[in-house]
Amino acid sequence: QVQLAESGGGLVQAGESLRLSCAASGRTFSNYAMGWFRQAPGKEREFLIAISGGGGTTYYSDSVKGRFIISRDNAKNSMYLQMNSLKPEDTAVYYCAATLRSTPTSANRYDYWGQGTQVTVSS
Repeated sequence: QVQLAESGGGLVQAGESLRLSCAASGRTFSNYAMGWFRQAPGKEREFLIAISGGGGTTYYSDSVKGRFIISRDNAKNSMYLQMNSLKPEDTAVYYCAATLRSTPTSANRYDYWGQGTQVTVSS
């Protein structure tokens, strides 16, 4: 089992930045690829970005490429999402997730999820 907890969400204005954190506990963190997803009201959960266990490979969706940056610190069992140039359409609940599977670019590839953190971007 892996337990995940997101933090860092909040209310920001368009154009500002925000950094989310995901703290993990349980199994060996570096074994797991980690990803960030978001879900807006009335919409499906959307894949954003992921990083391999060792941190050497990243996967980006087109919607966040160039604005969002993922990183991890295996010594701290933590993963981060730096979000820049935020837009009102980025408003959603943001989730971190963990998987042992390859190609971690869809929700059904993940086994462990955090509870989510709300990000609201005002115009």
